[in-house]
Amino acid sequence: MGGGQLGRMLLQAAANYPVETHVMENDPGCPAAHLCHHFTRGDITNYDDVYQFGKGLEALTIEIESVNEEALLQLEKEGVRVYPSPSALKTIKNKISQKSFYRDHEIPSPEFVVTQNRADLKAHLAFLPAVHKIGMGGYDGRGVEIIRNAEEISRAFDAPGVLEKMVRIKKELSIIIAANDKGETAMYPAVDMVFDNKLNVLEYQISPAELPEKVLWKAQAIARKVVKDLDSPGIFAIELFVDENDQVFVNETAPRVHNSGHHTIEAHFSSQFDMLWRIMLGYPLGNPAAITPAAIVNLLGAEGHSGEAVYEGLEEILRIENVFVHIYGKKETRPGRKMGHVTILSKEKQELIHQANRIRHNLKVVSAG
Repeated sequence: MGGGQLGRMLLQAAANYPVETHVMENDPGCPAAHLCHHFTRGDITNYDDVYQFGKGLEALTIEIESVNEEALLQLEKEGVRVYPSPSALKTIKNKISQKSFYRDHEIPSPEFVVTQNRADLKAHLAFLPAVHKIGMGGYDGRGVEIIRNAEEISRAFDAPGVLEKMVRIKKELSIIIAANDKGETAMYPAVDMVFDNKLNVLEYQISPAELPEKVLWKAQAIARKVVKDLDSPGIFAIELFVDENDQVFVNETAPRVHNSGHHTIEAHFSSQFDMLWRIMLGYPLGNPAAITPAAIVNLLGAEGHSGEAVYEGLEEILRIENVFVHIYGKKETRPGRKMGHVTILSKEKQELIHQANRIRHNLKVVSAG
């Protein structure tokens, strides 16, 4: 459900399976609209739109957390299989309930307090510096801000959220885990993530992550516990921090195919999209192992550019061997908007880093004119 870039990739993966696909989105020009068998225009946050769309379907999945979970719950009661379960979605979509879930299940996560408004923040000056996350509606770096002192509180968002103790981060990771209706799981290798600190969005990543064995085992164990305790089939991306003392903390969980797993299309035996179809159709889980190391570079809208998208430097990048360009089909760009990604394959880590930086500096998404 939802017709953005993830919806498009999921439908392309469906070509391997005998399924009839339906998409609901509010934009009939969304990237997935022309690939599905049936397109419905609707508001994914509206109960009636979601319920009417799901009636009569065998299974539903999502590509963004903001789908109306009450409608999904009713559809589940009526026999529609929903991935992830509405109860898991409800836990994850609100940062307050998500953080409380980690605390209640003794899953390591940075210390936090719940705040109701901007005035509430002033009672927690001793907690600063901290990361302030909006409870509902945050996505792709939006709704996250760093508050270092009392002066910055006056510019903070004025809505319920969590104030999270800042961790001295050495490394950021993501681990994707697939779970089916039988409770069986498949875990993809951990990946190293490098973020754009200004936009707070993934800039590029390297797979597999370079970690001491004991730290990797710890991260894998924590990620498995998150999925086990959510008790839901589906695909889950668990984002984690490793601090300067090699302690591992969960940052956030995404209950869907995820940016940090896009390299699996070319670099793994079973991509995250193939894996989700297997889960939804009741087929055996695929093989999550890597065929080769890989890197991803996100294509983000350039600063100062809004309007019809133009991809500068594309021809040069397409000349590079073992590089795969994915453009999402969004007609308009704006600063920081995800417009595509590029996957790089190489057995040499330094080559992955070199090509990732080359792509970052030479492939730009700007506006026409």
